Amino acid sequence: MITDPLFYAAAVPAVILLGLSKGGFRGIGLLALPMMALVISPIRAAAILLPILIVQDSVAVWAYRRAFDRRNLVILLPSAAVGVLLGYLLAEYVSDAGIALAVGLLSIAFAGRQLLTDSGPSVTRPNPGGVAAGWFWGILTGFTSLIGSAGGPTFQVYVMPQRLPRDIFVGTGCIFFAVLNWIKIPPFFALGQLTPENLTTSLALFPLAIVSTWLGVLLVRRVSGERFYALIYVLLIFVGLKLAADGIAGL
Repeated sequence: MITDPLFYAAAVPAVILLGLSKGGFRGIGLLALPMMALVISPIRAAAILLPILIVQDSVAVWAYRRAFDRRNLVILLPSAAVGVLLGYLLAEYVSDAGIALAVGLLSIAFAGRQLLTDSGPSVTRPNPGGVAAGWFWGILTGFTSLIGSAGGPTFQVYVMPQRLPRDIFVGTGCIFFAVLNWIKIPPFFALGQLTPENLTTSLALFPLAIVSTWLGVLLVRRVSGERFYALIYVLLIFVGLKLAADGIAGL
């Protein structure tokens, strides 16, 4: 287990941000990996975070187990699995910086447009996205999730225009990313990153992961559906700016 206090100075706030994100405030969890990458290598940070994400997923899935959109899961999960496979096969040839910049600019453009044009209340019934578009965004989500831990924005680009009710939107995302994180385990094993030291470090952070996720669930349910979407769009813009800045710096 890692014992360096500097590591935990970065890991504790990172895990809290992930918990709040898993609880419903989608987007802010994307800041966790860059925070930990300040003190350890990005690939090792991702490996330590993966078991933590799986634990947080279990809490979030339980909280939203009755609130999800089945059609989105049927479309997005198989396509995301294809994206994870492509990401593993192309990891040596794809620039993390290029992916971050592209996803960041896409997120800013999408969220900015939605904030300017979509000021009405959320609808009761979902407006389903197309199957072809779902496969495109699903593959991109799996790919960016493995390559750069940046699958959240691309998932949101496909699902958010459907204007699902707040809990349905959050629950669908919880289940989708819970399954996606399990799909990512074999590639991390193949990369030799799920070592005993990394796994015991993850274990030490499990209690904080559980508490922070429940806190996110409780807080998000205090936000009305209309304000929730506006908040998520704003968070997505900030995340997009962070990704774009990281991408430019890395080019």
